[in-house]
Amino acid sequence: MITPGTTARQPTSAPPHWQKLLQAGYRDAGELLSTLDLDPQAMGLSEQAQAQFPTRVPQGYVARMRYRDPEDPLLRQVLPVKAETRDHAGFVTDPVGDMASRQSTGVLKKYPGRALLITTGACAIHCRYCFRRHFPYGEENAARGRWEGALNAVAADPDIREVILSGGDPLSLSDQKLTPLIQGLGQIDHVKRLRIHTRLPVVLPERVDDDFIQLLSGFPGPVTVVLHANHGREIDDSVASAVHRLQGRGILLLNQAVLLRGVNDDVHSQQSLSEALSAIGVAPYYLHQLDPVAGAAHFQVSDREALSIMAALRRQAPGYMVPRLVREVPGEASKTPIESAGPLETDD
Repeated sequence: MITPGTTARQPTSAPPHWQKLLQAGYRDAGELLSTLDLDPQAMGLSEQAQAQFPTRVPQGYVARMRYRDPEDPLLRQVLPVKAETRDHAGFVTDPVGDMASRQSTGVLKKYPGRALLITTGACAIHCRYCFRRHFPYGEENAARGRWEGALNAVAADPDIREVILSGGDPLSLSDQKLTPLIQGLGQIDHVKRLRIHTRLPVVLPERVDDDFIQLLSGFPGPVTVVLHANHGREIDDSVASAVHRLQGRGILLLNQAVLLRGVNDDVHSQQSLSEALSAIGVAPYYLHQLDPVAGAAHFQVSDREALSIMAALRRQAPGYMVPRLVREVPGEASKTPIESAGPLETDD
């Protein structure tokens, strides 16, 4: 608080453009629906769901939504609805076993040769199906102590050849925050690869600016950026520009999506997504079955339906445009391919 007679400390420089856009995003679902001229009651808007997991959506992402369309697939991903407040058997707060794989504060090791760092709890967008929507970010954050504990944990384990930055979304952190982490990882001899899982180049592509490209260019090994787009309409010219900037520095771009009821649970949506990704040089990587996180059961698509969609996609698209259908099973040594519907899923 600035009191009379005190002088406010002036920032040394203005925040970058992307941070201004990040702060200007929608924080109220009612306001979002008003912008789209949609009735909150008809849409099933839930204040309780919004209180449990706050709304956050960048303005640029909202601009890609269809006006007055209650079925818009982008809107459905971010709108807090009453279905989130209902309990469903098997839907839990830690659906992928994050805490069981904890090595130290904010450092998870689920698979051989790889470590995942929980860099932040912040995101540019709050996706309602997020598998970490209940994660205890306050206690489990690798950023503590300017990354010292996380870097020490990685340095102490020579089995770690690849480090994955996750969250939250690591790109919601400033370059100043990320610099000591990326530089520190680059100084650990046994860390050969850096991977970043992020949704920001899709929902806030302005984040991929010159300073960020320069930061990634300083890492001595290969860098892979795994994007998260679920629908072809998420890909526009601004996303293409961000992707091309990354590719211009030799960064490998992959995409992982989540199969979501009412969003992309049909072959046309999946093909459109693959076409949009291919057009900008991004390879479809994984199509995840929904992680059973509490609050997201209404997005669930059965394995039988998922396999049917994938079979149809393989008939219509070349193999390099068909992602691998997988799920994450806690304790398994890798993602688990889904190749059959299982004994509990029978035809009606």
